[in-house]
Amino acid sequence: MDIGVVLQTNPPASRVVELARQAELYGFSHVWTFDSHLLWEEPFVIYSQILAATRKVKVGPMVTNPATRDWTVTASLFATLNEMYGNRTICGIGRGDSAVRVLNGRPTTLATLRSCIEVVRELANGREAVVNGTRLRFPWGLDSRLDIWVAAYGPKALALTGEVGDGFILQLADPDIAAWTIDAVRSAAVAAGRDPAQVKICVAAPAYVCDEGSLAYAREQCRWFGGMVGNHVADLVARYGGDGSAVPDALTSYIAGRTGYDYNEHGRAGNTHTTFVPDEIVDRFCLLGPPEAHVRRLTELAALGVDQFAVYLQHDNKPGTLEAYGEKIIPAIAEHVRAKTPAEPGEVR
Repeated sequence: MDIGVVLQTNPPASRVVELARQAELYGFSHVWTFDSHLLWEEPFVIYSQILAATRKVKVGPMVTNPATRDWTVTASLFATLNEMYGNRTICGIGRGDSAVRVLNGRPTTLATLRSCIEVVRELANGREAVVNGTRLRFPWGLDSRLDIWVAAYGPKALALTGEVGDGFILQLADPDIAAWTIDAVRSAAVAAGRDPAQVKICVAAPAYVCDEGSLAYAREQCRWFGGMVGNHVADLVARYGGDGSAVPDALTSYIAGRTGYDYNEHGRAGNTHTTFVPDEIVDRFCLLGPPEAHVRRLTELAALGVDQFAVYLQHDNKPGTLEAYGEKIIPAIAEHVRAKTPAEPGEVR
């Protein structure tokens, strides 16, 4: 399993770049960022600096959306970074949350998301796309390569992911919900004539490494995440109601006490609009506790077919979390390769 990290592009941007550099040194494979241009700094500018300061990590948004940028501009941004730094970008995309809601907009339709994915994928992979009835291509970007991973929760979005996504992003780490969503994505891939193994699976959630005695504090540092997920869950409840056959109660029931949300506190520890999130949800959705607790959950997720766990690093222990993962958790889940294989019985070496 790969381990990625998700950063907010809070100023100073130089600190974001330094956290990304440290993440690579500790063995993280991907550096993702939020993409919400009013709440935080413009990520694509910062990606260029992250890529320049690192050697191997892949970089991209978790997640961008079809509404706030022209699709050809989005594709051009990725293709340009790929030309500069050797195909080290990745695109997470969804219907849109904070980036559009802060502007009093609404998430795009799934049909729009599908069309956007098609245009961005073709152009950013050196191929031709049809835009406004015109066939277009980047003559300078023929060698660019870009995978597009789709963030989804509901049945229709999960089906879309299985049909067209190179990867699936689930923004919570509950194994039961992960199993349900992964099955939906894989079933949709099979129905579309695809090999379901080709759709990579990423689970993303806050991780806070601490001793058992500090769990209550860790929960308060990560409770904001249940509120962020709750924005998407509220959409599902509005669409599907209380139909437990469409969306599991394990995902929807906890928002019953939700009264509103202030995007000025989006993704922030101590968010005052997330007090409705119970401890049980924080424990299910996030990874909290000593390193061995993280290893247990990651092992469980890996058994479900999760290819990457991405650590949301939005709390007060960023350096400590990177270090704990690099020194204790990533080595514990890594494949162990021997320098010398023991001889088989009767074999002479």
